[in-house]
Amino acid sequence: MTNQQILEIAMKQSATDSNCHWRDFISGQNKVVISEENENARRYLKLPFICDLTSYGTNIVASVSKELEETVGEYINKYKTEHCFETPNLHKLMEILRPMGYDICFMAEYSLPDADVLAGGKLADRLWKKVSSDRPSYEIQIMGQDDFKELYIPQWGNALCTERKELDVIAAGAYDKGKLVALAGASADCSTMWQIGVDVLPEYRRQGLASALTSRLADEILNKEIVPFYCCAWSNIGSIRNAVTSGFRPAWVQVTAKTTKEIEEMNNK
Repeated sequence: MTNQQILEIAMKQSATDSNCHWRDFISGQNKVVISEENENARRYLKLPFICDLTSYGTNIVASVSKELEETVGEYINKYKTEHCFETPNLHKLMEILRPMGYDICFMAEYSLPDADVLAGGKLADRLWKKVSSDRPSYEIQIMGQDDFKELYIPQWGNALCTERKELDVIAAGAYDKGKLVALAGASADCSTMWQIGVDVLPEYRRQGLASALTSRLADEILNKEIVPFYCCAWSNIGSIRNAVTSGFRPAWVQVTAKTTKEIEEMNNK
């Protein structure tokens, strides 16, 4: 699978999620569409969106409720693309949303694998060799659903999702003398793309385990003709570094609004 094919698959999924055409993301023109439910959207998304801004770098597609169509359109056409996703301009969008009972909730950066960097498993082999050369007791294992069904515990909360166990399809674990010390897992969030998450026990961090497992799992997924993707907050420097080291590159960003009630419930968990 080439990088262009990977990018187009991601854009087509974003188009399904946003209720637009995938070429809208590279049109160079901002676009506002009315959000609708879609059974083929990423499983964890709650559609229709109230307000969601997605950009692959050149323009913005805003997927919104009918009541916000005009005001959000004015917002995304008033500022530069990148400024629409950051303060101080983002405060202007918040001023529109808050009187209506909404507010900005999620701000995320998504990365896609660079097939040239992954090089058909060569990067993963190199990263694992670097980790294990000084620690010969380390072993790596590719795991199926039956292998990780007992691992839904807090320390593996990024690699596996308790709320959507049925979507977790494959994982890569690192073991130290039989003890699981790091785990990367992938959830089948849609038919063409699987999301990777990773956890490392505190005492085993900063050894390269996260990137070695993430890269290995990405190769396993690509070999199934599925596109792996990686998501994190753009303030999560450690996670971003892991993505880059693992052979991923930034691809798109999203800002999503929720009701203030939903946000309050999240903050009170």
